[in-house]
Parts: sequence; C-alpha cells; structure tokens
Amino acid sequence: MTLNINNAIVSHQRAIESIANAEQTILEIINAMINCLEKGGKVLWCGNGGSAAEAQHMAAELMVRYRLNRKPLASISLTTDTSLLTAHTNDYEFETVFSRQVEALAKPADMLIGITTSGTSNNVVKALEQAKEMGCVTVALVGKVATNITQQVDYSVHVDSTETARVQEGHTFINHLICEGLDNFYCK
Repeated sequence: MTLNINNAIVSHQRAIESIANAEQTILEIINAMINCLEKGGKVLWCGNGGSAAEAQHMAAELMVRYRLNRKPLASISLTTDTSLLTAHTNDYEFETVFSRQVEALAKPADMLIGITTSGTSNNVVKALEQAKEMGCVTVALVGKVATNITQQVDYSVHVDSTETARVQEGHTFINHLICEGLDNFYCK
C-alpha cells in the first residue's frame, strides 16, 4: 500500500487557502447569523453523510460553546432525529426530508445553512429553496463547482476542491471561523 501524504497535504492546503477568497462573505454570514440570533431566530443546519456530521457538530458548537463561555445560541441540526428521518423517507421521499422540517420549524427570522460538497444534494437544495421561500437567510457551503443553488441563496462559500474529503475539511474550517466570529461578538 502506498499513501502520498505530501499530495494530500498540498491538496488540503490549496483547499484551505482558497477560503481566504471568501473572507468578506464569511464576515457577512457571521453578521447575518448574529442579526438572526439577536432577533430571536435560530440557525438550522443540514447535510448528508460527513456533511450531516458537520451539521450536528456545528449545532453543538452554537448550543454549547466554541472556545469561550457564552450563552447558548439557538441552533438545530436537521440530521439527528432518526425516527423522523426514517419515517419521512419511508412515507414520502428522501428529497424532502429536510425541507419538510424547515417548513415546520423555521420562521423568517431564522437562518438555514446547507452543507453539500457537490452543491447538488437534492434534499439540501430543496431545504434551501423552502427556507428562502419562507424568508429565512440561506447559506450554502459547497465545493469548487458553482451550481444552481449557489445562485439562489443569500450567501455561498466555495472550497476550491472537487475532492470530497478536502471540501469537508474546508467546511469545518469555515464553520470554525464562524464560531470565532460569534465568540468575538458574544464574549466582548
């Protein structure tokens, strides 16, 4: 077995460095999230596979804490209720498993962050469309390729890679930057 660690590191660095191009957008997302939370709104997250784990990770970072002790921030991952996920998928279809939750749980003061490495995950796209229709702030975290949804949401951040693992690493970094911005605001 061979493993080219140097190639992986170079690919990782390129993906992470590409996030610098989105600095202004990330700052705008942080400000929009603070505005949402200060108005009594909440942040909803969704994604599939590793992105589902990232959605859960980020909901926990907001509800518990990142680095500094601060008040809990209202945040929900739409990927955690196995009974809901399996019942909906059994009774309806997987494509609407997140949009139905958005329809029931979201209000115009809320924000939905959809995480999809491809930018084409139908259930994430439908959730973002539902949230946008309801007047929520919408954010798409995607990979290198621009898709229809990145043109429709309020904010999109691209990680310059087509490798799923590198994009996921970039999404975690972006989300940690968001957490640092929230810590700076709430712990001043």
